[in-house]
Amino acid sequence: MGFGDLKTKSGLQALNVYLEDKSYIEGYVPSQADAVVFESLSEAPAVDLPHALRWYNHISSYGTEKASFPGIKKDLQSYGGGTASNGMNGTKKDDDDDLDLFGSDSEEETEEDRKRKEERVKAYQEKKAKKPGVIAKSSLLLDVKPWDDETDMKEVERLVRTIKADGLLWGASKLIPLAYGIKKLQINCVIEDEKISTDFLEEEITKFEDHVQSMDVAAFNKI
Repeated sequence: MGFGDLKTKSGLQALNVYLEDKSYIEGYVPSQADAVVFESLSEAPAVDLPHALRWYNHISSYGTEKASFPGIKKDLQSYGGGTASNGMNGTKKDDDDDLDLFGSDSEEETEEDRKRKEERVKAYQEKKAKKPGVIAKSSLLLDVKPWDDETDMKEVERLVRTIKADGLLWGASKLIPLAYGIKKLQINCVIEDEKISTDFLEEEITKFEDHVQSMDVAAFNKI
């Protein structure tokens, strides 16, 4: 069980495989499981580990909110096993499942029993209404191409990262050879779908027309 040492390539590869079909370490919302694993990494996963990198950038976007994630912190090696999880930590069902809304059907149900069930239903509905909605996010891998081999690619990256907007978080990047000595910038970012679009990113990046020839979306994953 567990991912092993997440400061090693093998540990990160195990994390990447685990997250191939998952958005979070456990369950369907961020939890302390994500916080524990995130804190165990010394840096962002490499671009060749796209699932781990997508998850890392998503959790990173929460900033200090990670401390308030639901669930209970456990030892790192408790995470990453093959056991299915119905709750935050695989040992406790969601609070909603613990709530028996209707109880047992008894022919001798009293008025007091009915009132008690009505109160429980009302409390359940109020609890559901207070739960915050999930913010839809996406992880993008962008290819930014220069005009020629004389373009300063460090300056290209600096310019791209100057683009600031609510709902946009830049991640890891690297240079990839194209041809004739020309390299493209490949950079990851996480966006909030309602606030940032790919059209916005393309428009903003190609504004640096002295350095940037074009921008393409190399990969697009919903989080």
